[in-house]
Amino acid sequence: MTPPKPAVCLLSGGLDSSTCLALARRDGYACYALSFDYGQRHKVELEAAARVAASLGVERHMVAKISLDAFGGSALTDCIEVPKGRSAAEMSAGIPVTYVPARNTIFLSFALAWAEVLESSDVFIGVNALDYSGYPDCRPEYIEAYERMANLATKRAVEGHTKLKIHAPLLRLHKAEIVKLAAELGLDFSLTRSCYDPDPRGRPCGRCDACILRHKGFLEAGIEDR
Repeated sequence: MTPPKPAVCLLSGGLDSSTCLALARRDGYACYALSFDYGQRHKVELEAAARVAASLGVERHMVAKISLDAFGGSALTDCIEVPKGRSAAEMSAGIPVTYVPARNTIFLSFALAWAEVLESSDVFIGVNALDYSGYPDCRPEYIEAYERMANLATKRAVEGHTKLKIHAPLLRLHKAEIVKLAAELGLDFSLTRSCYDPDPRGRPCGRCDACILRHKGFLEAGIEDR
């Protein structure tokens, strides 16, 4: 019997990345979950990531500690107010201050390194290009470009041992479609956290972009968010 293929799955603990991990598990991959303690103000997501990883039975869950807050430049890593109560039009008007400079590029670089060590040709990331708050590193052209670069940058790819694939299965799904997919996969929504600015007890603010998009997705899917 052929053993399952190993895959590195980026896991923030939010709805999208958790759904992506559940999808990789359903498709038969041996999943290695990778999360980041990068100086984010919403560290409660790391607790959620640990819960999700345990629930879905990953091979290993690694939390890499990096210090993107050393650079700042984002409401998630600096003393910048998180936007609240924005309309859909306001969210789509430009790149918001919650964008963390080069975050997905850095995260994918770590995933690429671990994949090479694991002799894996598969990396999963839960980016979304439809309900994504304007982040430039969530676009299809970005994922395609990164995949091309990755296959030029690694020893195993250059020597012809593997061809890396960046899987972004949620890329062209609306949030309601992601919610429905997660429900089909049996994801326990109560384990996940999406809020950019939770209170000291980890409760969501309900008004940041992430909370609004999540609420909208569940409402349109007709599913209760536990």
